Amino acid sequence: MTTNEILIAVIEDEAPIRCFLRASLGVEGFRVAEAATAKDGLRIITQQRPALVLLDLGLPDADGLQIIQEVRQWSAMPIIILSARGEEQSKIVALNAGADDYLTKPFGVGELLARIRVGLRHAARIGAHETDTTAFRFGHVRGDLAQRRVFVDDEEVRLTKIEFDLLALLVQHAGKVLTHRFLLKEVWGPHTVDESHYVRVFMANLRKKLERNPSRPEYLLTEQGVGYRLKTE
Repeated sequence: MTTNEILIAVIEDEAPIRCFLRASLGVEGFRVAEAATAKDGLRIITQQRPALVLLDLGLPDADGLQIIQEVRQWSAMPIIILSARGEEQSKIVALNAGADDYLTKPFGVGELLARIRVGLRHAARIGAHETDTTAFRFGHVRGDLAQRRVFVDDEEVRLTKIEFDLLALLVQHAGKVLTHRFLLKEVWGPHTVDESHYVRVFMANLRKKLERNPSRPEYLLTEQGVGYRLKTE
């Protein structure tokens, strides 16, 4: 797919920022669909199915988190947050809701484009993996990477896109220690290699959903100061 075939949705209520994004993305050959409200943004996402979404959290009719949660019920399309909320907790909440990345305003065009390209590459890589038929099992957990389904004691568990991508990496490298930097680079992109709290948050969520005792995990193990590994039988 060439750049001028790639549609990016921009959901942002400030007209000057929409204008800036439209011009910056247009120069790079991307097509842009714009919305100033959550309602119009969801309409664009559902009707036009963009390759990637740039989303402001502070929309006039709803919090951007609601858009993330709704989209994640049916799509794994990359969502990058553009927000003036720069606190770590705001980032964690958005990422936990299913966002793929987070840029704090103001930001530079170069950084924005780099993160967009990472998001698109990651989506393409995950899409390619989905064509593989890869069943897995550890303890009371089983699943299929191709179908993106996970079961605990034969009851299906819903994982967010990021949670599943993290689990898939651990499954694909079962028994090996995966460093924080490796996990960050593969799941979130190379610009996040110093954001170790991303991995901690999502690993904690995975343990709550998959381990019998999340505080004393049997399979999703921490290698202190290094990273994580999936214990093999």
